[in-house]
Amino acid sequence: MNDNYKKDFKNKGYKNNDRQGGRNFGDKRPYNKGGYDKRPRRDERTEEERELILEGKNAIEEALESGRAIDKILFAPGSHKTVGYLIARAREMGIQAQETDKHKLDRLSVTGSHQGIVALCAAASYSTVEDILGLAEQRGEKPLLVICDGITDPHNLGAIIRTAEIVGAHGIIVPKRRSAGLNAACAKAAAGALEYMPIAKVSNLQACIEELKEKGIFVFAADMGGKTMYELDFTIPAAIVIGSEGEGISRMVREKSDHIVSIPQKGRIQSLNASNAAAVLLYEALRQRG
Repeated sequence: MNDNYKKDFKNKGYKNNDRQGGRNFGDKRPYNKGGYDKRPRRDERTEEERELILEGKNAIEEALESGRAIDKILFAPGSHKTVGYLIARAREMGIQAQETDKHKLDRLSVTGSHQGIVALCAAASYSTVEDILGLAEQRGEKPLLVICDGITDPHNLGAIIRTAEIVGAHGIIVPKRRSAGLNAACAKAAAGALEYMPIAKVSNLQACIEELKEKGIFVFAADMGGKTMYELDFTIPAAIVIGSEGEGISRMVREKSDHIVSIPQKGRIQSLNASNAAAVLLYEALRQRG
């Protein structure tokens, strides 16, 4: 480092390295003359978001015992010796348990004492597919469902739930894997719709679609290359499949569907956002159902 560069570096208030008490370039904490602010960063999560995170063996064991809705359990590498029984119990209950970096657990932790395991809880309880079909029967209406095939953005999932509730759909179906959970971000985007809209989580979407078809429900997969939504009949018992934000409908789900439905386009961009596409199709269903 030449002398002019050193002088310029010093005048701007930077130090060479942490050993000199200076600021690390990757650290965004405020820099003062005495060095960077060493106080822990303020946790900007809301109280609701904090309540959806459980940490430590005892808290998670109690949640599993009580049947609380849990989206996912994260555990640190090498923690099987101490929390392996919780991981096994969660998986027996159909809850996804995933190994992750300890630093991620540190970031999620509110107490700073997670003991190598954290649970991400749902903001609302899950229903079953039978509950959803029962609601349609109770209303005396033909079922209108939305199947989310790999929607991983909680804001998109929340927006879909909100629109589905507004148009009078009877429920949402999501897979246990490759899906956003009913977390605080999803609940905020749903704007209260989680209180009224049944959400069912299933292990296998393809098997679920087969069961729906056996019950007389026609499955419409939203994708390019199909008939336009104006050419198809949504007054029949219907389930609309919305694909993931990046990859769209998975191949197996597409093959299992009865119809491929496309949204008319005129511009150059290839597709709508997932929640926007769901809104367009759901409102066409509402229009047809009168």
